[in-house]
Amino acid sequence: MFLDEAKIRVQGGRGGDGVISFLSNRHNPRGGPDGGDGGPGGDVVLRASARMSTLYSFRNEPTFRGGDGGPGGRNLRHGARGKDTVVDVPAGTVVRDLTTGEIIADLAAPGKEVILARGGEGGRGNRSFTTSVRQAPRICERGLKGERRTLLLELKLIADVGIIGYPNVGKSSLISRISGKRAKVADYPFTTVVPNLGVVDVDGVHQFVAVDIPGLIDGAHAGRGLGDNFLRHVERTRLLIHMVDLAGMEGRDPVADYARINSELQAFSERLATRPQIVVGNKIDLMNADDVAAIVTRFAKIGVEIHPISVATGAGVRGIVMRTFARLDALREKSDAPPALAMRRRVYRYHGETGFWVDRTDDAFTVHGAPVEKLVQKLVLNSRDAWEYLSERLEKMGVMHELHRHGCSDGDLVRIGDVEFELKR
Repeated sequence: MFLDEAKIRVQGGRGGDGVISFLSNRHNPRGGPDGGDGGPGGDVVLRASARMSTLYSFRNEPTFRGGDGGPGGRNLRHGARGKDTVVDVPAGTVVRDLTTGEIIADLAAPGKEVILARGGEGGRGNRSFTTSVRQAPRICERGLKGERRTLLLELKLIADVGIIGYPNVGKSSLISRISGKRAKVADYPFTTVVPNLGVVDVDGVHQFVAVDIPGLIDGAHAGRGLGDNFLRHVERTRLLIHMVDLAGMEGRDPVADYARINSELQAFSERLATRPQIVVGNKIDLMNADDVAAIVTRFAKIGVEIHPISVATGAGVRGIVMRTFARLDALREKSDAPPALAMRRRVYRYHGETGFWVDRTDDAFTVHGAPVEKLVQKLVLNSRDAWEYLSERLEKMGVMHELHRHGCSDGDLVRIGDVEFELKR
């Protein structure tokens, strides 16, 4: 089943805890600290794959988690790094933060990757806290949780040519004839409810990829019909084949239809509205030559060259394939640029606050700020050494000075994150 939009949740792995350990053997019964650090948590990585063509596997809003880091050990053994979780998505997937609406990544090319949720830091073991005045510290840190966020995946099919037009003008029939794609065809609106992607063989050597876009009607850009769901799929195309019904079988005028569809493109995207077009008039098998010539003249008066064809009989279809390939070739030459440098794995990183501030309430002084809260969150405060270390760090960071500036004195309650303690100098 085709699905071009899905929601997922990602969470980096938790970092491993550092440990408190002291070297002790018969040769060195009073050895120094040898507690190792915990390993960092694994990341969640999205990778574009050419083997996938739909977001259907994400229909149930799955959650992806990186592996947890291993704890540190004796003899300065560091914990193992958590295993990364790599999630394959179709090439052409746009990743958006569901909370902020920010576009995080556009995985347009197969193999392109982005780290969406970094694993948490590993905690340090007691060996890392050794100083000249603290030679046997009973201090360690716990690992931190990984980043987590909710994401919206939007698939934009990667095709060279987009076939647009009102329902029943023959878009699906055209792609069936030129590509061998067996699209569902019938004489009622919205026969096609998913985009049909087909590879068109030009001459046995060259090919291009075409996609027909269903559901374009008046107001499609604003949600009427199915068009707003699928217009995104032509945003990546180099060229549009704009089909109209020359025979007016639905009681519509082909020139007016042409203008209205272009208005929908303009309302949806300025860039899409300027995409080069080849205008094709279908169903000439149902008309006499004079009527066809009259409509061609009407289009010429508005500066548009229209190419009459009949998908049903095949008349003019081969010419459209060759014309399309030639136009694509010209567009490729025009847009050729030096090859991009090989890109490393991109990392999406949240840039949060860097300072701190103090709030005073009736019962406590609360310290806010990522650096201070992270310090307290990581420290395992179950020893005198750990509390002394915390006091030293708060002093160096200027937190103690700020607390006293706000009137905090010995015996007052201080709250940082989930930790509460009485201030002592």
